[in-house]
Amino acid sequence: MKKENKIISWLGNSRGNLWLFIAAVILLNIAATRAFFRIDITGPKSYSLSQASKEAVRTLEEPLSIKVFFNKNLPAPYNNVEQYLRDILSEYKTAAGKNFSYEFFEMEKSENQKIARSYGIQEVQVREVKNNEVGLKKAFMGLAIVYADQIEKLDGLSTSDGLEYKLTTSISGIIAKTNIFAGLTDNVRLTLYKSEDLSKITQIANFSQIEPAVEDAFRKVNRKFNNKIEFSKVNPNSSQALELSRKYGIQNVRYTDENGQASNGSIGLVLEYGDKFRIVPMELANMIFNYAVTGLEDLEESIQSTAENLVSKTSLIAYITGHGERNIQDENDAAYFASLLSDYYTLEEVNLSEKNIPAAAETVIINGPKSEYSEEELYKIDQFIMRGGNVMFLVDSYDEQIMNQYGMQLPVYTPVDSGIQKLLSAYGVEVGNEYVFDEKCFSQLDRQYGKLNFYYVPQVQKKNLNQKNPITRNLGEVFFLESFPLDPSKAQEDKDIDVTILAKTSPASWTVPVTEGFALSPVGITKPQDKEKFGEKTVCLLLEGKPQSAFLTAPDFGSRENDASQSDASLSAQNHLSAAVQKSKIFVAGTSFITSAQLIQPNSTEPVAYFVRGSVDYMCQKEDLCQMRTKNLSINTLRQVKPKAAAFVKYFNQAGLAVLAAIAGLLVYMARKRHRENIRRLYDPENPRDSK
Repeated sequence: MKKENKIISWLGNSRGNLWLFIAAVILLNIAATRAFFRIDITGPKSYSLSQASKEAVRTLEEPLSIKVFFNKNLPAPYNNVEQYLRDILSEYKTAAGKNFSYEFFEMEKSENQKIARSYGIQEVQVREVKNNEVGLKKAFMGLAIVYADQIEKLDGLSTSDGLEYKLTTSISGIIAKTNIFAGLTDNVRLTLYKSEDLSKITQIANFSQIEPAVEDAFRKVNRKFNNKIEFSKVNPNSSQALELSRKYGIQNVRYTDENGQASNGSIGLVLEYGDKFRIVPMELANMIFNYAVTGLEDLEESIQSTAENLVSKTSLIAYITGHGERNIQDENDAAYFASLLSDYYTLEEVNLSEKNIPAAAETVIINGPKSEYSEEELYKIDQFIMRGGNVMFLVDSYDEQIMNQYGMQLPVYTPVDSGIQKLLSAYGVEVGNEYVFDEKCFSQLDRQYGKLNFYYVPQVQKKNLNQKNPITRNLGEVFFLESFPLDPSKAQEDKDIDVTILAKTSPASWTVPVTEGFALSPVGITKPQDKEKFGEKTVCLLLEGKPQSAFLTAPDFGSRENDASQSDASLSAQNHLSAAVQKSKIFVAGTSFITSAQLIQPNSTEPVAYFVRGSVDYMCQKEDLCQMRTKNLSINTLRQVKPKAAAFVKYFNQAGLAVLAAIAGLLVYMARKRHRENIRRLYDPENPRDSK
């Protein structure tokens, strides 16, 4: 017989298996130290890198370095921040590749402390418990981001909450400062649509100047953007002109050709990147005695600002003023709301009675108007939506003012008729004129009255916040102060519009009309006796799709921009869009108080601040930022339950588990006793004694 190999024989016994297992564990740990891998099982993916963060570093054109200055052996909870930084920066490195690097400095060394101070990182004081005494300890807790000749610092990083968001926004901002077109995977396309047959119409005064003006502006802008823009010219025929008007919303010019036939032409300038596009302001206008193309003198500035808006990671938002809207300059009003947006957005105040919505604006905010909009102003908003613009409507059906009467301060409630309600009604949303009250509301203890329920401040809890939309997915609760109900039933019937209910009150809510003696006060408010008056009320929603215009035709404003020609009936420039040419978003909230100083404070970490900021992000096509900002576990609040349920859980935790353990022990004892009895009967059935 062949002699058995001793090694194989040893491996085949149990001792050999044990040593093989130990060797496998050692090799696995060695491999794990070189290959970073982590599974995030948290619901909001709190410890995973967001897609927006990956995209921010994926296309770096120059080396970006992050220098971390963080003391070791810090007391809790600061010691977790350094580990979080190490983990997340390794994920940034994996997503970015060779142009991304990071370095941790040992802050016990004096030379590293000098380097930290050279970047503007300063020591901060943290609390430390040592030898049963509370003291203060100085420590470095910051980092510097270096890209090209730009340096951005993040100092005082005392918590990991929102840290990824701060990192990503800082990285995106520093890249944008260096080159706004950096990291583009494709060139931006600029296309001039000009029907040459229009040159035969003598009424257009400066038609021949269009092409030279566009080409000159393009060359100047393209040099600034390192030749990242491609230019082309298209001469559309009559049928193509109609299609371009429907696709982009550029101006369609109707005219009678030399054969006496009705025809269509185009004059327009379009910037495109990927599946997004913007219209550069340039159109044919009626100058009473003839027509002329307007916007040629500002083409360079218009092309540059529109291109920047198209590809920029920051966005321009038009904030409408002139009708008593909330003041973003007043700290007692909406200044903190504006500050909340300042890191990623530029708010430009726009009075529609004086100028149009800027071409570079991607989103418009209409925040609590109190006076009436003119027909022309409403039309500007409507056509902005029809061209694919996004609008946030925060509306109040009543204006509450405090008046001094008989030496007392009494509230006066005046109905608001701004015209915005009519616009929303055309899009399928009705705004109610009764206040929403809710049993689930903000409450506080008062020395005189005890517990006061502010029924007019509904507390919209997690189960009534949309768990699929990025705006509200990770939020635990949001307070809606002085809100009015919304009815989107007409919009829900429109197959071209998707309706998302973002927030609704609890089933224990009701509405209260404004009558004589009405006052929003926690004292004296009683719940209705009729249970049929209770029910969930929608207080915030989102429309997405291609809505129909609120105007059948362009209104006659009695100005030279009127579409109908006064000089020659054979020529007319048609700008009106009866339906949206690309998908738009319409955000509607039944209150403007969610942007007021009553709910939003400086550096606010309240859920309502996350809600309004996330809403703006979503409207500006930055959905990933919503989840990145709200995936911190700290904003997930406990679910509120009834007092009886809370008492049951309390006593169950105190005594219930012990009782269950005793019952389980008794059941095990009885099972074992029965088992012994069965064995005795099987093997010694004649023995009459009981099993013990």
